[in-house]
Amino acid sequence: MTENRHIFLGIVLLLGSMASAPALHAQQVIVNPDVKQQSLTLNGVRAIFFMRLAQWPENGQPIKVFVLPDKAPLHIQFSKNKLNVFPRQLRRSWDRLVFSGTGQSPIVVENEQEMRDRVANTSGAIGYVQEIKEDDIVSPLAIQ
Repeated sequence: MTENRHIFLGIVLLLGSMASAPALHAQQVIVNPDVKQQSLTLNGVRAIFFMRLAQWPENGQPIKVFVLPDKAPLHIQFSKNKLNVFPRQLRRSWDRLVFSGTGQSPIVVENEQEMRDRVANTSGAIGYVQEIKEDDIVSPLAIQ
């Protein structure tokens, strides 16, 4: 009985420490500093990443979408936790646009640092990172 109690206390302590740790799904949508939009609804962000919204609502500026490869852990987390879809649903939507000739897929970057650099240096760009750094040139975009 004492051993079971120690295991139970260990589990409680572990869960408590996990609750106070930073959330694993704290991804942040980022935009180029010239994008004046500071927030969008979840539907608006989903429309952008599904490549259905091609211009920023505020000023009509073209949107350039950057994503990580389909198998990248951050891409999977972002798709599931922020967009509430599976990465394969995004891929299917992009492939449909490309194969039908009605649109294009987003620009794929290799890693988070390239994501930061490309979004920071591309007018109208949007992407995502695990978290914003103090010295980031990119701006956060809040999801309402």
